[in-house]
Amino acid sequence: QVQLVESGGGLVQAGGSLRLSCAASGNIFSSYSMGWFRQAPGKEREFVAAISRSNNYTYYAGSVKGRFTISRDNAKNTVYLQMNSLKPEDTAVYYCAAKGGSAYPLSDFGSWGQGTQVTVSS
Repeated sequence: QVQLVESGGGLVQAGGSLRLSCAASGNIFSSYSMGWFRQAPGKEREFVAAISRSNNYTYYAGSVKGRFTISRDNAKNTVYLQMNSLKPEDTAVYYCAAKGGSAYPLSDFGSWGQGTQVTVSS
């Protein structure tokens, strides 16, 4: 198991930027593919982005492609989500998640953080 703690959420105006961080502890971070998910009020949790263990592959939901960038620093046991050109519909609780093995398919993430709130005002 790996323990995950997100940070970096907050309130931002539409068009602004935020960078989320997720610090991992426990088992070897580089053996995990990492992902970001989000859940808006009254909606189901949805996939946002994922990154492979070795940084070679990234995956994005269509709604964030071109605006969000996922990256990781295996030396710091941290994964990031840079969010630019934020929109009110990006408002949600953002969760970091980890899975052993390949990031694809983009499911079966077994470890989750507690979430961080992102609110985008219009």
